[in-house]
Amino acid sequence: MFKRAAFSVLIIVALACVSQSCAYRLDAASIPAGLKTINVQFFENNAPFVVNNLSQNFTEALKNKIRSQTRLSIVRGEANATMSGAIVGYSIAPVSVQATGTTSAPPIASASRLTITVTVKYVNDIDKKLNFDQSFSRYADFKGDLGTQEQNVIALILPQLTEDIFNKAFSNW
Repeated sequence: MFKRAAFSVLIIVALACVSQSCAYRLDAASIPAGLKTINVQFFENNAPFVVNNLSQNFTEALKNKIRSQTRLSIVRGEANATMSGAIVGYSIAPVSVQATGTTSAPPIASASRLTITVTVKYVNDIDKKLNFDQSFSRYADFKGDLGTQEQNVIALILPQLTEDIFNKAFSNW
């Protein structure tokens, strides 16, 4: 009896998906058939505060995301699609403060937030309606001095940024 009920539910869900033109995919990447190559250009760091290796790390993280989750070949020069842009924001702000214990001293940040903002222009020559020019921001909170943990905090943010950009370009979300 249980098998019959489970099978019936499965059939109903499958029919509902078909009737609703359900296009959900587990891998979530939706790449037009003619799209074979992409040129991911170097993302310059144009933020007011420049971290030496941020441009290189971000550009490589984005390329690795595309390499690992698509069939696209990353090329230099002419390609079916191009992704370009710049790092335009790198800011640190307090998210919580604590008293210093004296009335004359100002409160200090007990936790801070690092936010990185990237502008991305995606041009898809195969399917022009997928083109976009948009900013993406992500952040991570940290305690203490950023100097000793900056690379670790950046390493938390980059996968989030590349996931957002990847989803916008290839998942039609």
